[in-house]
Amino acid sequence: MSRIESFSRMFSPERAHGEVITRIEIPLIQRDYAQGRRGEKIDEIRRIFLGVLRGAVSGSHPQPVSLDFVYGELKQDGTLQPLDGQQRLTTLFLLHWYLASRSGNLKEDSAWINFTYETRPSARRFCHRLAVSLPSADVGTLSGWVKDQPWYLFVWRYDPTINSMLVMLDAIDDEFGDVDALQAWERLTDADNPAISFHLLPLPDMGSAEDLYVKMNSRGKPLTDFENFKARFEKVIEWSPVESTEFALKADTVWADLLWRFRGDDDLVDDEFLRYFDFVTEVCEWSDDQLGSGAGVSTRLQRAARVFGETNPRRGGHLAFLLSAFNVWKGLDVTAMFADLFEKSSADVADDRLPLFFRDPNANLFEAACRNYGDAGGGGNRTFTFGQTLLLYAVVLNLAGETDEFPARLRALRNLIEGSQYEMRAERMPRLVADTRALITHGTLPQPGNTFAVAQISDESDKRAFVLEHPELARTLQKMEDHILLKGSTTAFALEAQTLASRWATFDKLMADPSLWWDTTGALLTFGEYQWPRQRNGTLTDSESFQFGTWDREYSDSWREVLVGRTRTDAANTATVLGMFLDAVAGSPSPLRATLEQIQADWLHECEAAASYDWRYYAVKYRGMRAGASGRYYAHGRRMGFSLTNLPGGKKYRNAYHHDPYLLTIYREMGELDEVQRPSFSGYEWDPRWLRLAHSGVGVRCVPAGYELLPPSADEHAGAFKAAAYALGAVEIDGEEPKLLVRVAKASGDETGPDSQDRILFGVRLVRALLEAGL
Repeated sequence: MSRIESFSRMFSPERAHGEVITRIEIPLIQRDYAQGRRGEKIDEIRRIFLGVLRGAVSGSHPQPVSLDFVYGELKQDGTLQPLDGQQRLTTLFLLHWYLASRSGNLKEDSAWINFTYETRPSARRFCHRLAVSLPSADVGTLSGWVKDQPWYLFVWRYDPTINSMLVMLDAIDDEFGDVDALQAWERLTDADNPAISFHLLPLPDMGSAEDLYVKMNSRGKPLTDFENFKARFEKVIEWSPVESTEFALKADTVWADLLWRFRGDDDLVDDEFLRYFDFVTEVCEWSDDQLGSGAGVSTRLQRAARVFGETNPRRGGHLAFLLSAFNVWKGLDVTAMFADLFEKSSADVADDRLPLFFRDPNANLFEAACRNYGDAGGGGNRTFTFGQTLLLYAVVLNLAGETDEFPARLRALRNLIEGSQYEMRAERMPRLVADTRALITHGTLPQPGNTFAVAQISDESDKRAFVLEHPELARTLQKMEDHILLKGSTTAFALEAQTLASRWATFDKLMADPSLWWDTTGALLTFGEYQWPRQRNGTLTDSESFQFGTWDREYSDSWREVLVGRTRTDAANTATVLGMFLDAVAGSPSPLRATLEQIQADWLHECEAAASYDWRYYAVKYRGMRAGASGRYYAHGRRMGFSLTNLPGGKKYRNAYHHDPYLLTIYREMGELDEVQRPSFSGYEWDPRWLRLAHSGVGVRCVPAGYELLPPSADEHAGAFKAAAYALGAVEIDGEEPKLLVRVAKASGDETGPDSQDRILFGVRLVRALLEAGL
């Protein structure tokens, strides 16, 4: 029969609640003392354990602490050989010695000092000498003091048990150094109400102690992280007995069964449970303004204590959400439910499933969270993203309180997430979680401000109003939202009932075939400047680059920069040009490719009839002008014109390797001759860019007025250069170095305005003339 004892009381003939223990002897079959080992996990366990003991002896803990069962064989002479409880008993021995020495109660005739190890003679002697040694009040570290004692042997530094005891002594000193030692000693040794107790189970006549040890103690198999955490978390929520009991019961039964299908290769669900627990904890943190940033809180248990512990005024709501977040999956075929809810392909689906655009191929968000929540990828980004977190939260909310409008609200949330990739950041998650909750439970769209992107919020509001007036177009809007290039945003389309379906069908056909994209960009330009950013009343927006879309499927996100990310007001110019273009394509009886080619040919003919050639003319006529697969341009003076750089695929920034589209087009129109160096550059759009002749080093540069010429690098070519340049009509211009300008005829007196002659053909003739002059 077990009995409740304290460490000191079980040695007392007058106070022990059963047979008196005269000596504690750790048997040879036991492992070394491990609670003083070093390691991140062990350090944390030790810190938490000592914190609990401190609370008990200092009086800050509301109730005495019980250390559960201690099993052991009780010999006839009163020697207890523990089979389970060795680690706790050793720590209690060290704590008694520490408080006794500090409070003046360390006596050589104290019964409790009869504690020894049989595992090694060194550990046995160490315990004996420590028990009768009294440190002075001004020692530094206890471990340092012990090592300075004459009885401490140098070879003991190799004994793992002694080393662990020294680490534990220092840890006890750190934790209990400011505790009233006398008061703590009295609480610890109180015979009637000891601060720390345990259930002692003496077992006489056990037979083979070694066999029993293997059966009872699971030697060599420490508790898992999950088992350690669960036991400690139950203490955190013991302020709520009913919920604490439910958690303890279901964590080992119903919830474990639920997670079993998602178990890992180890055939355990511990990691899966803890990852989902982390999801719930983090959602609660984001939902609780009083928790702040959580700076300095690093462990799972510390975070759980802040959220669910007794000191948090909102602990009840958080704990209720925790239980609900697990309980909602009970009885569900989770895999089938998510398969009915989400579709990983962006292709058009006939049912109401919602396409997801995350890189994670698993549309089962619950399973994905159990496998990856909290993990970071190679770049340090979350494997289970903030967007997935919000969608999973939405599903949990709906399962807890189902609404008939959930599919529509979930779709709006998906759109908001996809249109707010820049906003998906940790510091915004409190507001994003709150707005997700309001959207799913009440259908309320967010208000702009530190939440989802303003443009996407505005788009969702516009679409709601439009569908109320035109419910017959709801499915068309959904198809638009599900397109891989739009991903929820429709602001590049005017919400006009008469044209929406036709324009969408045409857009869908065009974008389904990337081989048409090159002609699509050309045909779009014939209707106007659709690019992002556009000009407003002749004034450029504040962006430094211009995005036109791409001809390369690999860089299809370039189209998203053109089509999404702006409010409908800011995207009005793009929507106008796109609308006219789609109407023209839809109205043509010819196949798509022929239609796109004809649109460009007709427009070029109009420009040539008017003898007015602006930058759009060249971009439409010559594909080399649109060779950069990124679709991104930088313009000198931030004005699209005759001094441009065009970035290749995958590049975004102005100082990257790039092309000058005019010079590249001249080079290609000439047949990429060896006599001309390929015009590739790095730097900025305002840096001079020269098409160089390989033999002489003569340079040709495109400027608004025409072409500047850079003299040869060697004097031997100077005469031929000047003769050829003046024959072409060159004039001298001022600058840091001598240059000549060959003007291109203009359609008006504006030197920066449209040309009246094709500058690409003129440039080809100019370069050929220089080559023919021997340069």
